[in-house]
Amino acid sequence: MANMMQMMQKAQKFKQQMEAMQQRVQAMELDGSAGGGLVTCKVTGKFELRGIKIDPSLIKVEEADVLEDLIVAAVNDARLKAEKTMADETEKLMRDMGLPPGMGLPF
Repeated sequence: MANMMQMMQKAQKFKQQMEAMQQRVQAMELDGSAGGGLVTCKVTGKFELRGIKIDPSLIKVEEADVLEDLIVAAVNDARLKAEKTMADETEKLMRDMGLPPGMGLPF
């Protein structure tokens, strides 16, 4: 029975650490870019777009479609970085707790 209590305590500790890590990552701002840095953006760990910067050389009415594509690419780049950061931090936490990577968790 003591082993079961230890397991429950370990699971509770892991849940608390996982929640703290998720809050930490969600508070981060990650940069995305496209077009060699001509379009950059900031996205939070919650995938909220916080800002976009566009190099003035791109602002031409006749090239609006190119600019639109670069904005989408920059936002997606930042979102992928946010997702990777969350996955890396989750894997690290699981490793630190002695859990196998890729283990499905109920929380």
